[in-house]
Amino acid sequence: MQDIHHISAERFTLADVVDIIKNGKHLDLSESARERIVACRQYLDNKIKESDTPVYGITTGFGSLCNISIDPDQLAALQANLVMSHSCGTGDPVPAEIIRLMMLFKIQSLSYGNSGVQLDTVERLIYFFNHDLLPVVFQQGSLGASGDLAPLAMMSLPLIGLGEVYDKGVRRPAADVLAEHGLKPLTLQSKEGLALLNGTQFMSAYGVWALIKTMRLLDISFPIAAMSLDAFDGRIEPFCAPVNQVRHHAGQAQAAALMCRWLDGSEIISQPKKHVQDPYSFRCIPQVVGAVIDTFNHVRKVLEDEINSPTDNPTIFPELDLIVSAGNFHGEPIALPMDFLAVALSELANISERRIYKLISGQRGLPSFLVANPGLNSGFMIPQYTAASIVSQNKGLCWPASCDSIPSSQGQEDHVSMGSNAATKLYRVALNTERVLAIELFNAAQALDFRRPLKSSQQIEDLHALYRKDVPFIDNDTVMYPLIERSIQFIRRVTD
Repeated sequence: MQDIHHISAERFTLADVVDIIKNGKHLDLSESARERIVACRQYLDNKIKESDTPVYGITTGFGSLCNISIDPDQLAALQANLVMSHSCGTGDPVPAEIIRLMMLFKIQSLSYGNSGVQLDTVERLIYFFNHDLLPVVFQQGSLGASGDLAPLAMMSLPLIGLGEVYDKGVRRPAADVLAEHGLKPLTLQSKEGLALLNGTQFMSAYGVWALIKTMRLLDISFPIAAMSLDAFDGRIEPFCAPVNQVRHHAGQAQAAALMCRWLDGSEIISQPKKHVQDPYSFRCIPQVVGAVIDTFNHVRKVLEDEINSPTDNPTIFPELDLIVSAGNFHGEPIALPMDFLAVALSELANISERRIYKLISGQRGLPSFLVANPGLNSGFMIPQYTAASIVSQNKGLCWPASCDSIPSSQGQEDHVSMGSNAATKLYRVALNTERVLAIELFNAAQALDFRRPLKSSQQIEDLHALYRKDVPFIDNDTVMYPLIERSIQFIRRVTD
């Protein structure tokens, strides 16, 4: 029987997201969520009938057209027109795993009963999610305020029988897929198009994906760094508890403890050392990677708050008899943290590349470029170039998108977050960081073999042996790019 996650008002955590996606859980609305959605819709229908007061986006046009009233018999057409006219995405397709998160977070957002959607609309989104019918969405087009209008419009097109979906991974017209599933296109009611298009689910999906990736990269970064440290004949003293606890940063103390745990029992680390200090890229792992941990924890809190919120506009409060046109669609609260996380991930890659450089530099008894016969063989010279190129690209990508704003909608929407650009840049930085760590592991495993017969800790040796099943020791020059790709895939497999 298929495992079910029941959408409710209980706090939705990063762990819940991982559980749903990793275990392929289906979604269902809790009874309380159904009641909230139905009650809000009934309240809105009654309000439209009883009141002559214009309500933004419900009985008026959108953006700078907010002062134009719409006849009651045109309200459904208004919402359909909104979805069609705002479907202006372009650029690369959004990956399937991000689309799933977009749909998941939109369903969660609509379930609070503050958006005025029909129950049928939420249930259709759930049907799409459960049957792996993923709307085709493109990465470019959102300003990160007024919500992620263009990408969320494209996500919503298939609900009304337009646009395209990935059906079992094949890109097809949505109308054909709906017909095959015995589904009719939805007729959107007042406010529904705005409820679907307003919101931060595109940004949030990329941000949460990056959090999950960061969590996994942090987990693997410590054994990789520990392997590099042992391979470089480094010292253990910088990781002792007193020196790292006295500074009071939680991430620093955690990082130091993890390094000690991974190196516990190492023959190499316990050998007397001729050198008094290690370079910063080894010695300052607690300070640098600890700061990444602290950044991760901050961004996780912000994004968990975001995915537990209705972020469309207007916001409806049936119990207060209140409809408020405000700005909860604005992406600034998550745009700034996503820029911050990109910087943190860039530093994780940066310090990793510096350790790569030290491993190939011919110091502390290691051969130049980690080959027995340098000169005839270039060995691991160029993987470091590749890592250096990647970290340089990261630095360019880390220019904060959130410090920009361009007015839109004839000046009505005069400050935007550019959080969507922060989100898609963060995605690229996360993948780049994974590549650099994979190259470090490639180098560290090679360097560790030159320390034989001495052994590292049992846990490092176990990781090394597992890695050697995928990536061999390099005696003489060979084609490197497949081995780098294997190293990337190895990291994904052991951290998933």
